[in-house]
Amino acid sequence: MDYQQFNEFCASLPATTHVVQWGDSQVWKVGGKVFAVGGWGPDKEPAFTFKTSPRNFDFLGEHESYRPAPYFANRGMKWIQMIDSSPDNDEELEYYLKESYRLVSLGLTKAKQKELGLNQPE
Repeated sequence: MDYQQFNEFCASLPATTHVVQWGDSQVWKVGGKVFAVGGWGPDKEPAFTFKTSPRNFDFLGEHESYRPAPYFANRGMKWIQMIDSSPDNDEELEYYLKESYRLVSLGLTKAKQKELGLNQPE
């Protein structure tokens, strides 16, 4: 996945906003909270950072295509960076981006979730 594809995917999720910050990184937010970052890759290669569950953080942290996310993980947050952006990993990346979006949206206040139409009973 390249940054254009990353941006298109993140834009397809409801109630998201995009900014370029932190050294030209593509930053995606839901309800004003970051759920994904495109940038900071080693050797200027594409890399994608996202929030995970504690279980996925431990699992992915041991996988060669991932690493604990710079700036986030060293502050005790459960964020992972995918550093292998080959097309073979696109489906997996989309899964983790959706999961990050879900985790971050669930952390918003109930009022904010309702305002954005997120996580509401059907």
